[in-house]
Amino acid sequence: MSKRRVLFLDRDGTINVDKHYVYRPSDFEWVPGIVDCCRAAVAAGYDIVIVTNQSGIERGYFSEADYAVFTAFLREQFAEQGVPILDILHCPWLVHENRKPNPGLFLKAAERWGIDMSASLSLGDKSRDVQAGVAAGVGRNFLLAPGVVEPTATAVLNSPTELISYFEQID
Repeated sequence: MSKRRVLFLDRDGTINVDKHYVYRPSDFEWVPGIVDCCRAAVAAGYDIVIVTNQSGIERGYFSEADYAVFTAFLREQFAEQGVPILDILHCPWLVHENRKPNPGLFLKAAERWGIDMSASLSLGDKSRDVQAGVAAGVGRNFLLAPGVVEPTATAVLNSPTELISYFEQID
């Protein structure tokens, strides 16, 4: 049985526009190009896993219940776009082995789903997203932050759609 290939995605700033601790469906807005990127990934045989720090929970800005409601909403939004989500993992704590830049969430997903980390990709909008992917052994780690220098990133992208050509080249 072959292992899964995954596109790991950060949430705020990568999937949805970061409006400072987004937890209400009414605040949701897609990052332009992310749906097309995800569709291309799925068409190329990748599963989608979301790995997200959610320190707003520990900070008291919203609750685990609020987070669960938003997560269900997010899954529905992706499903409406024809993009299945394999898993969504989060870390609500400020100091924890799962909080990015630590690789805990990635490693938990790899164990849970039998992921081939070296054949997988990650996309995030912060250096800590890239650093976590690198530490977890993810093969290619992309940063969605034009103008930011991150030496461990495979590439810095202006838009998630820049990954589409990568997926189209995969056999």
